[in-house]
Amino acid sequence: MKQENCPFDGSARWISLPGRCRGSRKAPVLPAPYLRKEFLIQRSVRNPRIRICGLGFYELYVNGQRVGDQVLDPAPSQYDRRVRYVTHSVGPLLKKGENTVGVILGNGWYNNYDSTWHFDAAPWNDYPKMLFQLEDDNGLICVGDPSWRAATGAILFDGLRNGETCDARLEPEGWTENGFDDSLWERAAIVSPPGGILSPQFQPPCKVMRSIRPVDFWSTRNGATVYDAGQDMAGWARLQVRAAAGTQFTVTYAELLDERKNIDRKHISMHVSVHNGNRFQTDTFIASGVGIETFKPRFTYHGFRYVEVRMEGEGDIVDLEMRVVHTAFASLGYFKSSDTTLNTLQKCTCWSYIGNFVGIPTDCPHREKNGWTGDALLAAETGLLNFDAASSYRQWLENFRDIQRPSGQLPGIVPTGGWGFNWGSGPAWDSAFIMIPWYIYLYDGDSTAIAENYAHMKRYLDFCGIMSDNFILDFGLGDWCHHDHKQMAPVSVTSTGYYYADAMVMAKCAVVLGCSEDAREYLSLADSIRKAFNARFYHGGGSYADDSITAIACALYQGLVEDSECEAVAARLADKVRARECLADFGILGAKYVPRALAEYGYIDLAYRMVTQDKYPGWGHWLKQGATTLWETWKGECSRNHVMFGDISAWMYRYLGGLVPLEDAPGFKHFRIAPSLPEGLDSVEMEHRGIVSRWSRGAGTFRLEVVIPKGSSAEIVLPDGSRHNVGAGKSFYECEV
Repeated sequence: MKQENCPFDGSARWISLPGRCRGSRKAPVLPAPYLRKEFLIQRSVRNPRIRICGLGFYELYVNGQRVGDQVLDPAPSQYDRRVRYVTHSVGPLLKKGENTVGVILGNGWYNNYDSTWHFDAAPWNDYPKMLFQLEDDNGLICVGDPSWRAATGAILFDGLRNGETCDARLEPEGWTENGFDDSLWERAAIVSPPGGILSPQFQPPCKVMRSIRPVDFWSTRNGATVYDAGQDMAGWARLQVRAAAGTQFTVTYAELLDERKNIDRKHISMHVSVHNGNRFQTDTFIASGVGIETFKPRFTYHGFRYVEVRMEGEGDIVDLEMRVVHTAFASLGYFKSSDTTLNTLQKCTCWSYIGNFVGIPTDCPHREKNGWTGDALLAAETGLLNFDAASSYRQWLENFRDIQRPSGQLPGIVPTGGWGFNWGSGPAWDSAFIMIPWYIYLYDGDSTAIAENYAHMKRYLDFCGIMSDNFILDFGLGDWCHHDHKQMAPVSVTSTGYYYADAMVMAKCAVVLGCSEDAREYLSLADSIRKAFNARFYHGGGSYADDSITAIACALYQGLVEDSECEAVAARLADKVRARECLADFGILGAKYVPRALAEYGYIDLAYRMVTQDKYPGWGHWLKQGATTLWETWKGECSRNHVMFGDISAWMYRYLGGLVPLEDAPGFKHFRIAPSLPEGLDSVEMEHRGIVSRWSRGAGTFRLEVVIPKGSSAEIVLPDGSRHNVGAGKSFYECEV
């Protein structure tokens, strides 16, 4: 267990309830373990801290007080390769004399019983366990060992996608405090470690970030009460009840209602299996009968807008509110404009982003909760502009290194229980491993993620070389979730496009790290890919491959078009978009390529119309149907909270706000403000890390106010083409339009 740079003393052991282990994939889900330890402190303590790795999740108490406000901690990892420990400062909670520590453990991702994407067969699966150490500047005070006492309590079941069952009658009163009688509890058992190296958690933890009161509620014909949050979200309901002992409250979560205003979950529950009678996204609370009782799940979360509560027995619901849960990264900015469609779309995108970053970036907060790499890649620039998410991405990227095969191959979901290497991956997904380190460098100015992952990024490009046929790649999912699967651009186009983009980014990363020979090799590789791409797919006259707008925009966005042909290719794209009346005639890849390519090559009016028009398919059509988050498909028959169409927020910042990061001055030390002015848009205000771009127009005049933070400078490009270099402070500009 002792390893280099490991802060745990060799006397700290992995412990759990005795006699529990994961014997088979079909083993029943057992109650959550409760662990406690009373110990004596006879000396003064200096800077006391607890280091804990509680798998899958933990709640920590010292002398009856909850330690911290984190939830669903630690973030998931490839547990047989790496496990996360967390350090808590506990000075105010300890005292001289007798002290008590208590820990509850939940299954989380570590002991995932659900067969969805084969996590039930993950090599690490086992009953929850813990590594614990209390120390101060003078040395050890208490460690996890067999002297701890162990039992079960109120939490009878917890499953990541199923929910949680809590019988308050079984909660051992006072078990986290001194003097509790634990004589009937068992001695803790030393258990085998999960297998992975111990690493500190350096990203922010998950927290309850806000509370929402229901905007409406009603009774259904079957006697339940349904509460409407008015917003799709990730988290749970906090329920307060006054009820007789044994009264059961069943809390079920959903995104949709049927025609009778009952909750409807058919579109998101098809993959999730039932365990111990516990259904999908369902929490159960059994009252103790003592006063007003509060229930909220500890070791699961849900994706929902609607909450149905059904009571069996005697009692009343005193209060219910929804708790929004996500990784606690800070907000970095905002975007707003004179167009309500853009403003609502920005709001929906941010809600989808936070709802799909609960420890790791995910596809959806209900049906899967999987770390789909393509979804994360497509939303990464949006995330880094709106939130301080760089450290969260860095920690997630460590899982790529841990799971990457020696060949360089990557799975489509990270973490993974072993699934996803031969379906669900491909360059448009795998490129998260190369692009996100670069985005962190570009937007935050931090090259750490590049340095940490560079050798493994190289290995992935080597894998692409093995898979290529004369520099053309033809594997992966491609332009996923097109409204008409038959019209999807060829996978060979989008996959080769990312192969080229990866080679170009790797050349830039090599320069950042001072690897000049690597940079030359990757530029040479990129040149070969570009020539092969154009030889295979370009037909002349601006047309690529199947002449779909995704294929054409892919060539433009990824930089594959020869300079002499860019004008013709952009014009062809614009003609195709006009012919389709600016409908979103693409899937998730085209949703990034097309608006950016149009705006980049002077067709901002078409891009703006595409983003805001309310016909099917399109973003505006979602809003017309009442969307509060982004959907998985244009039609909306599947998940109503996906972020893979979410680059649109980053598009607003870059082209409407005009914020352009520059590669030679990363982290916005020097940048460009160059707003685009589509017809019909009268004003925009945008902020990112103290950078402000605020413009309006009227009576033939364009007015721009810019705020540059201390230590930065910018180039201002006005619509009339004039350029101005400016340092820190506030400046104003006008020109005719």
